Amino acid sequence: MTSSVNRKKIMIVSTGGTIAMVKKGREVVPLDQGSSLVTDIPGLHEIADVELFEFSNIPSPSMTPSLMWELAKKIDDFLENKGYDGAVVTHGTDTLEETAYFLDLVLRTEKPVVITASMRNISELSTDGPRNVLSSVMTAAADNSYGMGVLVCLNDEIHASREVTKTYTSNVATFDSPGYGPLGIVDENSVIYFRKSLTREKIMTDRIEERVAIVKAFSGDDGSILKAVYKMGYKGIVLEGFGRGNVPPQLAQVVEEIINSGIPVVVTSRCFKGRVYPIYGYLGGGADLRKRGAILSEHPLAQKARLKLMVVLGLTNDLEEVRKYFEKHIGGLINEVEH
Repeated sequence: MTSSVNRKKIMIVSTGGTIAMVKKGREVVPLDQGSSLVTDIPGLHEIADVELFEFSNIPSPSMTPSLMWELAKKIDDFLENKGYDGAVVTHGTDTLEETAYFLDLVLRTEKPVVITASMRNISELSTDGPRNVLSSVMTAAADNSYGMGVLVCLNDEIHASREVTKTYTSNVATFDSPGYGPLGIVDENSVIYFRKSLTREKIMTDRIEERVAIVKAFSGDDGSILKAVYKMGYKGIVLEGFGRGNVPPQLAQVVEEIINSGIPVVVTSRCFKGRVYPIYGYLGGGADLRKRGAILSEHPLAQKARLKLMVVLGLTNDLEEVRKYFEKHIGGLINEVEH
């Protein structure tokens, strides 16, 4: 597949997840040294010179922002200081999109970094792990993957970390980029890109603020949950609203009170297509919330807005400075609404 002249050095960084688990009785559990099996995949060493580093062996619900931060530093070290040409991270699917997006925000390297996983454990019939790892190593070793950002590769599809989300609890075709589609595909021995994401960004910081919560608005919400979360001492709150970023009217005053105390409230949407926009000026509407000081996230997925807010708060807690990172393309209409 790859000539000895231009063979790439790829580091596989394992973190755990279903890809490193087996079925015991009726339960699926982590396998000791399960991640080491990835280097035994037939054909893997024909693609590149592959090495394995076990970062952790945990189910992905156990992944935390502090671990993501450590993982980012380790990957930068491998790629920028130790001469590796790319990295593949094996991960559980539940929080894969969060780790991928976090890495995309903070990694200093532009070398290929590909996150992969499996929906079926090692002992299941037709486990998807080996093929996903093979395709991901192929993607990490491809020259045209340089500068594409942190990628997610499963089921022979390549997705942008900002856009991708898990859409199905059990199907192997679970990862999709609603409203965008994949960046490309792995087909036989070829890595083919159809497009490049124009929305990715890097936010260079030396620290993150982990005390950021997500509160989901619901019909009839009187704001008591949001107020309780604020009183717990969180340094930032992502409020998942409806549609364009609208919430029940009782929430509007609570949002304003929290913002007046100096805590940023970033509004997202329960919709996973489109973007939050300050159209509606009624009480609790997105435009009304913005006038009260709320920050409207153009990215609708709350779990990703939370990670971005953690990174931004590592740089500044000035509300208007924070706003600049989330409202890059809505300034014109905001000015119309306010004036």
